[in-house]
Amino acid sequence: MKNNQENKEVRVRFAPSPTGSLHIGGARTALFNYLYARRNNGKLILRIEDTDKERSKKEYEDNIMRSLSWLGISWDEGPYRQSERESIYKEYIEKLLKEEKAYYCFCKKEELERMREEQRDRKEPPRYEGKCLSLSKEERERRIEEGKEFVLRLKIPKNEVIEFNDEIKGRVKFDAKDIGGDFVIARSDFSPLYNFVCAIDDFKMQISHVIRGEEHTSNTPRQIIIQKMIGAKTPHYAHISLILGRDKKKLSKRDAAVSLEDYKNEGYLSQAISNFIALLGWHPGGEREIYSLKEMEQLFSLKDCQKVGAIFDTKKLEYMNGQYIRKMNLDDLTKKCIPYLINDNLISQKKDEKEGSTDYKVSETGEDMDFEKLSSIVSLYQERMKKISEIKDIADDFFKENVLESKDILSWKDMSKENLIESLEKGIRVIESVEWEKSVLEEELIKEANTQKDRGRFLWPIRAALTGKKASASPFDVIWVLGRKTSLKRLRMAINALN
Repeated sequence: MKNNQENKEVRVRFAPSPTGSLHIGGARTALFNYLYARRNNGKLILRIEDTDKERSKKEYEDNIMRSLSWLGISWDEGPYRQSERESIYKEYIEKLLKEEKAYYCFCKKEELERMREEQRDRKEPPRYEGKCLSLSKEERERRIEEGKEFVLRLKIPKNEVIEFNDEIKGRVKFDAKDIGGDFVIARSDFSPLYNFVCAIDDFKMQISHVIRGEEHTSNTPRQIIIQKMIGAKTPHYAHISLILGRDKKKLSKRDAAVSLEDYKNEGYLSQAISNFIALLGWHPGGEREIYSLKEMEQLFSLKDCQKVGAIFDTKKLEYMNGQYIRKMNLDDLTKKCIPYLINDNLISQKKDEKEGSTDYKVSETGEDMDFEKLSSIVSLYQERMKKISEIKDIADDFFKENVLESKDILSWKDMSKENLIESLEKGIRVIESVEWEKSVLEEELIKEANTQKDRGRFLWPIRAALTGKKASASPFDVIWVLGRKTSLKRLRMAINALN
């Protein structure tokens, strides 16, 4: 069967089932459809496939649309809901029955299972052998009157070969006998099944290109047969390669098959997620990896999509996210960091704001802290953060009364307690006496450090006393942001701990 699509306008669709939140795989499918539509001046249709009435929920539909908007993916039509289009499907079911292209099947589950067992024994592919196809009209009507359970099956032509050109995988061929024979298109209440509604909707919505995951390849021959039966044009098909985990198996929850909203809550930026998932199966060539959404809209092509599975590399995602964090405006980054600091109870937002008052209060000390001070803290770690959520762990020392949980962290190589106290006291003298300018402060501290055979003997104890950490921003930056008073207080607390 040849592809007979003649639509010149590119019309693609993203058709999620609202039975769960949008995850990485679904987001990538949506993104590829969006990019293809924008690259070809086409339209993206959002279709909600909610025929599973038990599992479909409004909250999941809302999550899907919210997540798409967060990624920057806009749609041109929809959302269309299949639950609101049942009269359309029923019309086509009745048409197929009237034309004797579909028929009633009364076979019980036990009969079907016995049939499959016999086929397995003969080493044949499981398929329906058309037992109810030969029922007379009278027999069929009698069984319906008696209330016998039935399904509606599509009558597949004998020796049918379904062939189509996949825009990514190349030429694909299916033999009708390998797709299960006469397959079910509707239940006894005429409620249609997935492949039927999918084929009808693609036809009615004039979809020119179906871009979806590789796992849907096996659905394609059934949908093409349905399209042929109703006289519809066949769209172009493109099946995107699977996203694989680190073990090169299908992505699991342990790797990344979780809600896109989870990534957002973890502190990943939408631009980084879009960039990252676009490169899971597509690349325009070259060594470059960072692309804006606008750039991808101009570059995207199905010809550049790979056939083999793409590995989900969390480290690469973190690297990309870090690159986008570095490019952010500091005020914007600070605004994104603040909710994490509040949720971790490091700061609280003041409820009664008055003119001239600060916006936040440090939870542990009760001190006021304005947005400018918060920005100065965030600025110290903008170059280090891989996720915005990390701010609550790498900068928590700025919001504590006592950061020194163990005096052992003050030790540098073979320094004695007396050596450590001496370095801390020298630090106190410099901070007490220096003119309070950052460049002057850094110059005087370095000058003192250079009197040592190893600068770490002076700087390490000071930085450890100020932060209580082995890794942090430079002691010069920490002192400047903490301020003279708090810095001196922490150095004296460290000396007391040593004594």
